[in-house]
Amino acid sequence: MLLVTPVLLLLLPWVSLQAAAEICRGTHCSGAETGDPRPCVGAHCPGSRSSRPPRQFNPTTQGRAAHPGSPRAASEAQQPVRGRHSDGSASGGPRVKAHEVLPAGCVDADCAAQVKPFQPINDTRDCKGIECRLPPRIRPRARVRACVGEGCSSEEGVSQLPPVHLSDRAAQFLGDFPDAGYPSSELGGAPLGVQLTCDIKPGENEVPSEDALILHLQLAKGQEKLVEALRAQQVVIRDLQQKLADQQEALLSQQREILDQQRRMYEQMDVVKAQYGLLSDTVKQVSFQGLQGELQSYFESHLAGLQSQARSHLQKSYAVHKMDIDSKVMDVVGEAHFPQPLLGCPSPCGKEEFCDFQKDPPQCEKCTMCPPGFFLISQCSPTADRMCQDRDECLEVPNICGERVKCLNTPGGFRCLGVSEREALKGVCGHDYFYNQELQECQACSDCDGESVSSPCTSITDSVCGLTSESRLSQSWGANVGVPPARTSGGHIFPELPLNIRGKERIDLLSNEAGRLTFLQHGLVWLDHNFAIKHSCRNFLQVGMRLNGSQEEEGRDLSGVRIEQPDGKYFQGVSVSSGVEVEPIHTFALLLKSPNQHCNQSKDLHLYDIAAPSFSLLWLSHDTGAVAMTAQMSLLTHYQTSYRPTFRVTSVSDPYMITLTHDNRGVRFTESGTVKFVLQQALYSMGHTCIREGFSLIAFTSRNGTAQEAMQAFKTGVNYRDTSITLSGAVSIAAGDTLSFEITSPSQCNIRYFGDSSGISVLSLIWIPSAVSSALTATVTRTGLPSGAVRNKPLSFQQISADTPQVRLARSGEPNSRKNFMFQEKGTANIALNLKLIHSCNIVKLTLQRAGGQGGQAGPVAQQVSGYMPDGSQWASIGLRASFPVQNGTAVYITLDCIRGRVNQITHEGGTNISILWVAV
Repeated sequence: MLLVTPVLLLLLPWVSLQAAAEICRGTHCSGAETGDPRPCVGAHCPGSRSSRPPRQFNPTTQGRAAHPGSPRAASEAQQPVRGRHSDGSASGGPRVKAHEVLPAGCVDADCAAQVKPFQPINDTRDCKGIECRLPPRIRPRARVRACVGEGCSSEEGVSQLPPVHLSDRAAQFLGDFPDAGYPSSELGGAPLGVQLTCDIKPGENEVPSEDALILHLQLAKGQEKLVEALRAQQVVIRDLQQKLADQQEALLSQQREILDQQRRMYEQMDVVKAQYGLLSDTVKQVSFQGLQGELQSYFESHLAGLQSQARSHLQKSYAVHKMDIDSKVMDVVGEAHFPQPLLGCPSPCGKEEFCDFQKDPPQCEKCTMCPPGFFLISQCSPTADRMCQDRDECLEVPNICGERVKCLNTPGGFRCLGVSEREALKGVCGHDYFYNQELQECQACSDCDGESVSSPCTSITDSVCGLTSESRLSQSWGANVGVPPARTSGGHIFPELPLNIRGKERIDLLSNEAGRLTFLQHGLVWLDHNFAIKHSCRNFLQVGMRLNGSQEEEGRDLSGVRIEQPDGKYFQGVSVSSGVEVEPIHTFALLLKSPNQHCNQSKDLHLYDIAAPSFSLLWLSHDTGAVAMTAQMSLLTHYQTSYRPTFRVTSVSDPYMITLTHDNRGVRFTESGTVKFVLQQALYSMGHTCIREGFSLIAFTSRNGTAQEAMQAFKTGVNYRDTSITLSGAVSIAAGDTLSFEITSPSQCNIRYFGDSSGISVLSLIWIPSAVSSALTATVTRTGLPSGAVRNKPLSFQQISADTPQVRLARSGEPNSRKNFMFQEKGTANIALNLKLIHSCNIVKLTLQRAGGQGGQAGPVAQQVSGYMPDGSQWASIGLRASFPVQNGTAVYITLDCIRGRVNQITHEGGTNISILWVAV
C-alpha cells in the first residue's frame, strides 16, 4: 500500500478535472455561477443515486461563509477532502453532523425536515472485509484518519483550485492510509464512507460474525463433550485402579493365609517332634528291641508326609491364586487365554528325590551321591539333582607325594609319578585313599552311602560295603583318629582334648559328626583304639573313652590308659579297649588329657600317622544273647610283688549269667561261651629294679578249682612315674568257670595300685554264647622267628587252643603254613596281639595284614608303632587290637618291621600271644 501512494497522489488532480468535465453537467454543478444553463448530470450531482452522502461535514471559511442554500454550499457539503485553506488557517469551525446538512433547493431548516434524508449507495464498489457480513445496524464505523498526501498541501495555488470530487476508488485507496483520511466522527463512521479489509486490526474493531458465533458455540459444545468424555474415562480408570487394588489386597490376604497355614504346619511338626522325643525317652526305659526303630520310621514317614502335603498345598494354592490374578489383570502373550502353567511330577517327590523335568512326563528320581574324590557344590532340591566337582588333591595338599615326586590330579584321586607298589604299601596315598594296582594311582575310598561297611578302606584296598539285614548279629566299623589342630600356638590340653574320629559320616549302625559317634541301634559294642604318640608333657598323658547318655547328662568314662613321660625321646604305642551296652542317641568320644597345665598341644604332642584304621568297633545284637559287665578295681594300696585285684561291679546286663566270686577277685560264668575281656590297671612304681625287669599282667581261667594261664602281657617298668598296664584277649570258657587276674613285679620294686572314676582301673568283658562265637589262642614258634634287620617279615605261630570250625592256623603243607590264620565262615573277627621282644630299632611296626585270594582284598587291617627301648630296660613290648569283617576263605597274618636298627630276640612265652574272636553275622 505504501508503494502505490505516490502514483495515486499524482493522478488525483487529473482524475478530478476529468470527472468534473465529463460527468458534471447542468446548473447544479460546481461551476453553475458561470451561467451554464444545462442541468447537472453525473454521479456527483446532488440527489444522484451514485453519490454517497458523507458521514461528517467540516465546513471551512476563508473570510466568509457560504450560504447554506447555495450550490457552493451543497458542493462543499459533498466534498470528501479535508485540508487547509489558502490562507493557511486550519478548519477549526464548528462540526455539523450529516443529518444537519440542508438538501439542494431548501432555504431553511423547515424545508429540510419535509424532505427525506438523502442516503447514497456505493455503486462503484461493494464493501470489503468482515463488516460486509454484518447487518448495517451493527457495522463498525471507521476512525477519523489524519490527512496525508498532496491533497493536504498548504500552497496557495493548490488551495485556490476549485474543489475536486474524487472517485470512490480513489477514496478507497486514500482510506488505506491512516494519516490521509478525515478524522473519525463521534458515531465512528469511516472516512469517505468506505472501510477496507486492511482497515480491520486485531483487537481494535473486530466484531464476531454469525458464523463465527456459531463456530464458537460449536467449539464450546465440543469442549464440553470432550470434558465429559475425559471425566468418563477418569471414572473408568479409577474403577480399574480400585479393582487392581482390591485384587492386590486379595492376593496379599491369600499370601498371609498361606503363611499362617505354613506356620501352623510347622507348629504341628514341632508338636510331633516333641511327642516323638517323649516317646523315645519312654522307649529307652522299656528297651524293647525293634520298637524304637519302627516308631522312628513311622514318625519319619509321618513327618515326610506332612511336609510333602504342605509343599503340594502351598504350590497348588500359589499357582491357583497367581493364575486368577494374572488372567484378570493382563494377557502376557496377547492371547485370549492365559498359557497353561508348567506341569510337575504327578505326585510329590519323597526324601532324597527330585523331580526330573527332562523326562516326558516328569518323574521323581533319586538324588545321586557324590562319587569318592568329589565334593558337593549344591544340595539336592525338589527340582534339581546334586552337583559335584572333582577334588584336586595335588592343589589342596601340597607335597602330597613328597617334595621330589610330581603329583598329577585324576578324577576321584591323584597319581604320584614314579611311585612303586611297594612304596604304596607304606601308605603314601594317605587318609581315605588307597592305591589302585590296576590304575596305578591313589583313589578315594568308597562311601557306602548308609550301608554297613563290611571291610574298611586300607592303603591298597577299597572299602567293602555290605547290605543291612534285620537279622544281623554282628557288625564292624573302623576309622582313623587324629588330634584336632591347635587354635593357638600355646593351647593347653588341660583338662581334656577331644580327639577327632575321621570315619564315614553315617551308616545304619552309627553316625559320625564332628569327631563324635552317635549310635543308632541297641546292642553291645566292643571298642579298640591303637594310639602312638611322642610327647614332652610333665608327669603323664591319659587317653580314654567316654560314653554320654545325652547331651544334658554328664558322661561316664569307660576306660583309660596312662602314658608316662619319656622326655620326648621316642614314640610309645598303647592300646585302650572297652566293652559296653549302648542305646540309640548315646554318643561316644575319645579324649586326651593331662593332669597339669604345662602340656602344650602344638609343641609337646607328636602323633604317628598310622596307615591302617586306628579305631575299630565290634557291634553285637541282643539276638546273640551276649551279656556285658563293667567292674572297677578297689582303691586299696598295695606294695606287694604279686597283686590280685578285687572288683566292684558297676554295670551288668544279665546278673544271672555273670557274677563275682565270693572274694570279689574273680568273675564266674553260668553257661559256656566265649569271653572277650580287657583289664586296665593304673599304678605308680618306685625303684630301678622296676625299670630292668618290668611288670606282667596274667589272666587265668579256673575250672573245678584248677587255674590255667590263658594269656599274658608285659609292660616296661619306670621309676617314680605314673603308668598303666593293660591286657586284652578272648578265651573259651565252660559253665561254672571263673576268670581272674594277677599282676607280678620284681621283689625290690615298690608299686602303688589305685583307681578313680576316670576309667584307668577297669575290667570290661562281654560273654557270647558258644553257638554264635568261637575263640582261638596261639603264640609264636620257638624256631624260625625273624631276627636282625627285619623288614616286613611275617611271624610264625603255634596254636595253643583247640581247633574251631570257624578259624584255624594254616597247617604244614599248606601255603604260608603257620603264618596265616584261615577263616572258614563269614562273620566278624576281633584280634588282640601282644609281643615281647628285645630290639634296637628306632621304629618298630606291628601290622595285621589281610591276604588276597578268593575275592578278598589284600592290605593292612590294623597297625601299631613303638620306638626305642627305655634306658635300662631289658625287654620291650608292642601290641595291637582290631575288629574287621571276614568271609569264607579270608586269611590274615602278622608282619614285623624294624626301621633303623635290628631285632635281637622275640620271646615265645610270657608276654607273646594272639587271641582271635569270631562272631557270626
